[in-house]
Amino acid sequence: MEGSIKCSANYIPLSPISFLERSAIVYRDRPSVVYGSIIYTWRETLERCTRLASALSQLGISRGDVVAALAPNIPAMYELHFGVPMAGAVLCTLNVRHDSQMVSVLLKHSDAKFIFVDYQLFHVAKGAFDILSKNRTKVPVLVLIPESDQSSPEFCNPISGNLEYESLLGRGKLDFEIRRPKDEWDPISLNYTSGTTSSPKGVIYSHRGAYLNSFAAVLLNEMPSMPVYLWCVPMFHCNGWCLTWAVAAQGGTNICQRNVTAKGIFSCISQHNVTHMGGAPTILNMIVNAPENERRPLPGKVIVMTGAAPPPAQVLFKMEELGFNVTHAYGLTETYGPGTVCSWKPEWDSLPPVEQAKIKSRQGLQHLGMEELDVKDPVTMKSVPSDAKTMGEVMFRGNTVMNGYLKDHQATRDAFKGGWFHSGDLGVKHSDGYIELKDRSKDIIISGGENISTIEVESVLFSHPDILEAAIVGRPDEYWGETPCAFVKLKDGCKTGTEEIIKFCKDRLPHYMAPRTVVFEDLPKTSTGKVQKFVLREKAKAMGSLTKNTISKL
Repeated sequence: MEGSIKCSANYIPLSPISFLERSAIVYRDRPSVVYGSIIYTWRETLERCTRLASALSQLGISRGDVVAALAPNIPAMYELHFGVPMAGAVLCTLNVRHDSQMVSVLLKHSDAKFIFVDYQLFHVAKGAFDILSKNRTKVPVLVLIPESDQSSPEFCNPISGNLEYESLLGRGKLDFEIRRPKDEWDPISLNYTSGTTSSPKGVIYSHRGAYLNSFAAVLLNEMPSMPVYLWCVPMFHCNGWCLTWAVAAQGGTNICQRNVTAKGIFSCISQHNVTHMGGAPTILNMIVNAPENERRPLPGKVIVMTGAAPPPAQVLFKMEELGFNVTHAYGLTETYGPGTVCSWKPEWDSLPPVEQAKIKSRQGLQHLGMEELDVKDPVTMKSVPSDAKTMGEVMFRGNTVMNGYLKDHQATRDAFKGGWFHSGDLGVKHSDGYIELKDRSKDIIISGGENISTIEVESVLFSHPDILEAAIVGRPDEYWGETPCAFVKLKDGCKTGTEEIIKFCKDRLPHYMAPRTVVFEDLPKTSTGKVQKFVLREKAKAMGSLTKNTISKL
């Protein structure tokens, strides 16, 4: 309209860098990061991140350069989420479970100029460097992060011959001029997908998307000022579901822990009066199955955001019994982590607890940072009816969807076909508009022409009192096409057999959905708690057809 002027007075590119700057004033002397004996305030965190950005700049890091990190949830990893963008660079956090071969592939693909490496993972980085050198690929500059908690029995001195994290910070200047994004669509981070279905892809996040999704994370976690957040979600996964930045927005306290155990979780909650935490359903499963001697009473209500995989209703029910308030979110790396939330309605309070848990296990609707969510036929792009039966592909669009895949224009075009981001997840819509996942498109089992939702079968398995973990995949079959194959881990001391588990499922499901094969073993998982079904599918495939020896009756 006439009279409008776009200028620095009314338009500044959005960036989560501003969260840190504000909290360093408002919450100046309040704790920002706690890790063992280490405690930093928000003023100190801004100073350390500024020094980090300055040091990177002195060493030649320019706008758009990629800086990688291979570290668990420790203070340095948190600081890198601000210090790297403040230098105008792009943070690429790598999965700590990757081997040297995979790390070498990602370092080459990302063109990382620097890599910050935790001392426990030095051997992985060194192996990656050896591979890159043999292939005559330039290796990035390595900065070693020693154990910062000197009270830890694992405290070690820096390995000679490398740049060291604290020494690097010492080079930095506090008067460094922060390099803010020129355009809010500029990249802030690069996240590689977890590789549950295929080779990892580099997902580009923007300053704008990170800013908006951080606000959404604050809202869907019901996070007030000065929360105490316990880090169980890996910071390398979707930048900790954007909570690395969200906690800063609220001036909260980040409780860091190198390793995640049930005992450690209960101990941290008790010691630090934790108010919020997050974790995949495997973390929740760990909590509800913790031995009595590892549990501690909760000092207050603890809000837990879960996602990464559909949580079994039985696990949600048990979490609520222990005093945790679980919020179920759903999303993908491509949606900055959580893109939906199952918002609770007061009328559901009167339902039996088991029914409440079933509703809470739905994926819900888009959060306030996401514009639209729908379940569509991927061919016609028409919405499926809200009948809780008709399956389609879950699709998103909005400002918290990735910029695209690094160096892969075709994959980006395919993902955005028809003006929507195609998730690859199959789901249904309920009459109230809430969506519920039924499967990954690659995980659905087709047996005798019938579609079998692995999520539905897994939910029944999780309700068995002796089962700790379970996953269902299709076993190739000459007669049926595929038959359900269950991979099961029993709780300690339990000896339930195959026939009993199959009968348990047949009593609760249509017979064609019940597992025909049961394998007892530990389940392979990604570091974010997703079961690596492609590994299990290979194992099921190696078993051969079940009907070679006998034609079974459903």
